[in-house]
Amino acid sequence: MSRTYVILTADEATNINFEQVLETSSKTLRWNNDKTKTFVKHEGTAPAWLEGKTAYTQAEMLTILNNPEGEWYTDPEGI
Repeated sequence: MSRTYVILTADEATNINFEQVLETSSKTLRWNNDKTKTFVKHEGTAPAWLEGKTAYTQAEMLTILNNPEGEWYTDPEGI
């Protein structure tokens, strides 16, 4: 079964049902550089609260996260 990724705003993140996604708590979420967006991943059918949101494949999400000019990018040399 393939994983699907969905980007959420910080406001939407307060409503995450961690029993329906692969993250386990708010502490395991990854945030963009300005802490305004996060994402969750799930397998199979999307939970109802994610319906209507843009879904990304793993390859698409990696492209977003690894874009040096994007809001998610963290320079591995700078860590």
